[in-house]
Amino acid sequence: MTISLDSVDVLVWGGGTGGASAAIQAARGGATTLLLTPGAWLGGMVSAAGVCCPDGNELTPWQTGLWGAFLRELETREPEGLDHNWVSCFGYRPLTAETILQNWLQQEEKVVWWSCCQLLSVEREGCLITALKVDVGGEIRRVRCRVVIDGSDRGDLLPLANVPFRLGWEPQEQWTEPSAPSQERLDADPFFRIQPVQSPTWVVMGQLRGDQPADHPLQNDPRVPVQLPPPFHGACDTFGLEKTITYGRLPSGLVMLNWPLHGNDWHRGLERAFLTDSSQEAELFREMQQHSLCFAHELRKATDGWLQLGEAFPSDAASPAPWLAAMPYWREGRRVVGRATVIEQNLLPLAEGRRLPGPPVNDRCVLESIAVGNYANDHHYPGDDWPLAPKSCRWGGRWTGTPFCIPFGALLSNETENLLMADKGFSASHMANGATRLQPLIMNIGQAAGAAAALAVETGRQPSELSLRSLQDRLIGDAMAPSAVAPLWDTPWHHSQWLERQTAVLEQNSLAAARPETLDKGRSGHGMVSPDGEGGYTVQLEDDEPRQLITLEPAVNAGLETLDKPTKVMIQGTDNPWGGWFRCSSMQ
Repeated sequence: MTISLDSVDVLVWGGGTGGASAAIQAARGGATTLLLTPGAWLGGMVSAAGVCCPDGNELTPWQTGLWGAFLRELETREPEGLDHNWVSCFGYRPLTAETILQNWLQQEEKVVWWSCCQLLSVEREGCLITALKVDVGGEIRRVRCRVVIDGSDRGDLLPLANVPFRLGWEPQEQWTEPSAPSQERLDADPFFRIQPVQSPTWVVMGQLRGDQPADHPLQNDPRVPVQLPPPFHGACDTFGLEKTITYGRLPSGLVMLNWPLHGNDWHRGLERAFLTDSSQEAELFREMQQHSLCFAHELRKATDGWLQLGEAFPSDAASPAPWLAAMPYWREGRRVVGRATVIEQNLLPLAEGRRLPGPPVNDRCVLESIAVGNYANDHHYPGDDWPLAPKSCRWGGRWTGTPFCIPFGALLSNETENLLMADKGFSASHMANGATRLQPLIMNIGQAAGAAAALAVETGRQPSELSLRSLQDRLIGDAMAPSAVAPLWDTPWHHSQWLERQTAVLEQNSLAAARPETLDKGRSGHGMVSPDGEGGYTVQLEDDEPRQLITLEPAVNAGLETLDKPTKVMIQGTDNPWGGWFRCSSMQ
């Protein structure tokens, strides 16, 4: 079909993972959609920024929506599988991710994508955004719209549209967040002005050159003490050289270098990322790239050439070099002042030993959630780790973050009626951003924004006027990527009663425990599983050495929790030699 490009139903300013998701979902919902991206790739964190070891939403109850569909598509497209590193349960190549997202976009007749755009201005009439003006290859284009979505990492539309936003730290006095600094400390310590947002990273890709040679020192002691020169002194102290490298190992021996401990996080001059002077931004980008390349160079020397620069970004990504990501990994940017705000308390368990925080409900006890996340709060700054209230628990033989919900009001501006936020710029506090910024959750927040935009067009309403239940029903009942709005620990995405159980929560009906259901995945055999008494487990398969056992499946976790002694079982799953674990998909 032909779409008039002087006016569209939904206009998405993208560049972030959430922007791509929003455009795909809006088009699937029947709205004519225009996606604009500043770069040549559209996937943001999951592809263009090279952050290909996703964090959070790893358990099968949270593998829903576009994130779950994306993950299962990755499994079919990476012939070596996804078990390659120890920071995540998944690892893939940037091009694989970008290909999936572009294919999804190309399958939709109602969406058009303009890449390599420069955002020039935003037009408003009262409380509505009515048009965007962009430079596309030197041609100035003005596009009118009914609904606009900001799907950028840094909230690019907000200052141009004069939409109220937050940037930087909030004092503890504002929301009584347990981990926030006091107003007195914010005023007195220059650190908070120098470090207004979490430190970004410019990912550089390495390539492992086969197995380590037999005489390499890493063969004798994987944690061989190695001291890199400043500014990387201490980078290998905690985990050793080999694990510093295999932290982000990907298929084909690619290595994502995104190392937080005295590695290639960038801490200096971050205010330049939020100025209108693009020349200062360009200078910041050059500094970040050079810093990451220096880190890769020092690791190459320390490994005697076992690690080389890796070619992961083809010319169509418009990256500075084949081993440099096409854009920075922004952990934080501008955050809209929304109709609801996610704060640290919304992420935390209600009491010691409990796995769930209080869900976002209104005065009538109606669940207001449109997405579920679970990442453990994690902040990146120079120096010591920022002390954070704990929000993790032992589950499935490993530590995982407790789940939390994102209310629809956090995607809505408190004063601009037709604006939706689809990436990190939704309404959250600086402290909460450490848990809400990760790829899987942002992908599903983008899906919710796109679904809301299409529903607004369909019903002739503004997004702020939508029936919340209609949006939730559209998300959980989506034909291609049903997305959870209720955090049900015992109900994996593949459960035969998944939709009925999500619906029951929305209707405030009581739920019995879900009956156990698993998927057959991986190699199978007999093994001896032993609990360690502290929530961890080891497994010894026939003729193999004992190793850590983990699972992402609720039914397997339930079985593990009944063990009080070594027990012989029939087990199925996947090895991860770099993580040192066996990921169990079923156990009998």
